[in-house]
Amino acid sequence: MDAKTYERYAAARAKKSPLAKNCARAFITGGLICTAGQGLLNFYGSLGLSQENSGMMVSVSIVFLTALLTGFGVFDNIAKHAGGGTVVPITGFANSIASAAIDNKSEGFVLGVGSKIFTIAGPVILYGISAGFVYGVIYWALTTFIL
Repeated sequence: MDAKTYERYAAARAKKSPLAKNCARAFITGGLICTAGQGLLNFYGSLGLSQENSGMMVSVSIVFLTALLTGFGVFDNIAKHAGGGTVVPITGFANSIASAAIDNKSEGFVLGVGSKIFTIAGPVILYGISAGFVYGVIYWALTTFIL
């Protein structure tokens, strides 16, 4: 079977994705995660923490809860239902690190977990830091020499 024939065969049998339904689920789930984050921010603020420290505690709490739910297999079920809604907040980052660690645990802590933990999150970290550096240099150049 040549490539074009297979492409037509696969397209004819592929399940059509309900785009509007998937977008609504992602929007609602992402919004609920962000609302929970705002609730945590308000909670930590009510304990007397500064805005900066409350924000840090929210990030730590959400990453911890996501990793915990990933370990128990609950987050995967949420992600199946919500789709992209779980990727937008930092929950996607925490899930990618926790899943890689769980998947490679059988290979040992050094050669398994240690070497594969950033397999998925590594490019995000690399390009995020690189983009931040480039934008910082551009901002510095604009404010120093032009503005």
